[in-house]
Amino acid sequence: MTEYDAVSLKILWDRLVAIADEIVLSLVRSAFSINVREGYDLSCVLFDGTGASLAQGTFSVPTFTGTAPQTLRHMLAKFPPHTLKPGDAIITNDSWMGTGHMYDVNVMRPVFRGQALVGYTMAITHLPDIGGMGFSSVQREMYEEGLNIPLCKILKEGVLNEELIDIVRANVRVPDEVIGDLMANLTCTEVGARALLDFMEEYRVDNLAPLSAAIRDQSEQRMRAQISAIPDGVYPNTIQIEGMTGPITLSATVTVSGDEIEVDFAGTGGPVDAAINVPFCYTTALCWYTVKCLTIPELPNNEGAVRPIRVTAPQGCILNVNKPHATGGRHSVGHFVVPLLMGALAPALPDKVIADVGMMDVFSFQGTHKDGHGVSSLFFLAGGFGAAQGTDGLAVTPAPSNMSVVPTEVWENLTSVAVEYRRLIPDSGGPGAARGGIGQDVGFRNDTGHPLMVAFNGQRTEFAAKGFLGGGNGRLRGYRINGETVHGKGRYLLQPGDRFNLEQSGGGGFGPAGGRPVEAVLADVAEGFVSAAAALADYGVDAATGRRV
Repeated sequence: MTEYDAVSLKILWDRLVAIADEIVLSLVRSAFSINVREGYDLSCVLFDGTGASLAQGTFSVPTFTGTAPQTLRHMLAKFPPHTLKPGDAIITNDSWMGTGHMYDVNVMRPVFRGQALVGYTMAITHLPDIGGMGFSSVQREMYEEGLNIPLCKILKEGVLNEELIDIVRANVRVPDEVIGDLMANLTCTEVGARALLDFMEEYRVDNLAPLSAAIRDQSEQRMRAQISAIPDGVYPNTIQIEGMTGPITLSATVTVSGDEIEVDFAGTGGPVDAAINVPFCYTTALCWYTVKCLTIPELPNNEGAVRPIRVTAPQGCILNVNKPHATGGRHSVGHFVVPLLMGALAPALPDKVIADVGMMDVFSFQGTHKDGHGVSSLFFLAGGFGAAQGTDGLAVTPAPSNMSVVPTEVWENLTSVAVEYRRLIPDSGGPGAARGGIGQDVGFRNDTGHPLMVAFNGQRTEFAAKGFLGGGNGRLRGYRINGETVHGKGRYLLQPGDRFNLEQSGGGGFGPAGGRPVEAVLADVAEGFVSAAAALADYGVDAATGRRV
């Protein structure tokens, strides 16, 4: 077995991450949809010949680090490695094999060096449309959500599966964008395959397995060392979140024993008749993500880091649903795995946990551009980030996912939906020794000249982001159409000229507000993050005199 010294391993490891980043860049530069080109709702991953993940693109959705290896295992079970040929590519958007909902397509390409299969490249993107009712939370079963693509070959020895392309094209509202994104997935995986082969040639690596093992072993050792520093114990937590017609209970028990962690979701509520149920693959990925954030966040993502983490959930609970439950808005529930586990581990890791976040927000729409062509897309927004010990939460920062904000000029040009304003919301962040990040109010106007279907997938409309260890809660999120409050997970038809606005929630504070320095409160007032009235009410600071009263 090849031995790698620390310097050589770091150089090779960084090169693999750079290849994954090159795949991302190729994907973004060749994609057709706003979701990918501007929103970065994507992930690109490198695997070795055994199917173990080696590296993920830096600008990738973090949870897909956890789902991609599971997806590859499903693909190789259907198409064993010995049956694959150069030029093959496998595709699926199956919610239980992919990322938890069928709007994300997973495309994998095997990498051959001569006749030897040496690795795999995978690209995952959120398609602008997959048919059905569109991306929303109102569907009651998976069959209403769109076209489910089973595991199949989109390329067979370099030949495109034209029948599959025709089926997809016939089922979506914006076929040119959807097919364009699929071709971008195929292109970027080919770019990654070539780069991986160039890497092997340059460094005379005949077999990736020893290098892969060294990288994953290093990650595992670092993870186990950090888990060992957490006091052994059983750490339970239960929260409630908003559903469609009533609250949903999420429960978790985190057990730390030596250098391993077990997460059990016993006590979590059952599925609901709405598209906010969560397949277990997504739940598992969010658990891995949370533990990594609390232990080795600076280390590049690969499969070695998750070896010491075990996740279980009762079969049929909302975090481990079965077909045919609808899962399109699975993030509306699944994202709460992160604050659930952060809250559980707060007593053990008070210096590392983050107070509840305002959460990423996304709405979708389907309609007609003022020029007459069809439009179907997403818009990403964000609430305030949670505060941590000694660190204020950032304003309008997405979490736990990391999509990018679509530039207003790009959005308006491609959709003819106007962005009328963006305003920070003072006092929306939870007060505390460290203040929670503030949210924003963003207004839109339907300038398409046609009816426009808008679907919200909201969170934090009933249960605010909690402050930790004495910190205050953040402000709730609100959804309004023509000034009237509407359901945060509803689907609505807007007429030309109708307006809607989304008031984003604030993050939770950390520590008692009385512990915040006077000068920090005055700086918040000067920046417009905190009003003079809130400075006095929440912090006991008179902004006029600059003194605590």
